[in-house]
Amino acid sequence: MKKSRLAKVYRFICLLSLSLILVLLSIIPVRLAIAINQAPQPQAFLILGGDPAREKFTAELVQWYPSLEIWVSSPPNPQKTIETFQNVNVPKTKLNIDMGAVDTVTNFTSLIANFKQRRLQHLFLVTSDFHMARAKAIATFVLGSQGIAFTPISVPSKQTDSESLLRIIRDIIRSLLWIITGHTGVSL
Repeated sequence: MKKSRLAKVYRFICLLSLSLILVLLSIIPVRLAIAINQAPQPQAFLILGGDPAREKFTAELVQWYPSLEIWVSSPPNPQKTIETFQNVNVPKTKLNIDMGAVDTVTNFTSLIANFKQRRLQHLFLVTSDFHMARAKAIATFVLGSQGIAFTPISVPSKQTDSESLLRIIRDIIRSLLWIITGHTGVSL
C-alpha cells in the first residue's frame, strides 16, 4: 500500500517538474519576440573567442556599423584582438574583451550581466560556420531566457564538418541547467 502511494507521489513530482520546465521553455519564444519588437536592429556585436578569423571578419563589418559596441568573449590573444580593431579605428571605448569564458556555454553566461546592464536586447552573434549550430542553440536558451535576441553571422572556415549533435544536446542541457540553477555545469 505504501509503495503504491509513494509511486503516485513520485509520478506527481515528476509531472510537476516537467510541467514547470515546459512553462519556462515556452516563455523563451515570447521573450525573444518582445526583444525583436523593441530592438529590431542589433545593438552590439558578440564574437565568440577561439579563432582570430572571427575578429578579423567582424573588423570588416564594423565599418558598416560604427556605433555598435563589440564584445569579444575569451579571445585566444587579447592583445592581437585589440590591434585588429585598432587597425580599423574602433575606439577603445567600443571594444570590450571578456576573459571569463572557458567554453561556448560560458561565452554567453559570463556576459549576460553586462548585456543586461547596458540594456542590450539584440546582438549580432559572430562565430565560425562549423560552430554556428551549437552557438545558436545555446544562444536561444541563454540569451532568449534573458530577453536578448540575436542575429547570427557565420564566418567562413576551412573546417567542413559541423559539430556533433551530441555536443549540441549536451550544451542545450547545460544551458537549461544555467537557466534553472545559475550554474553551467562546466565540468560536464
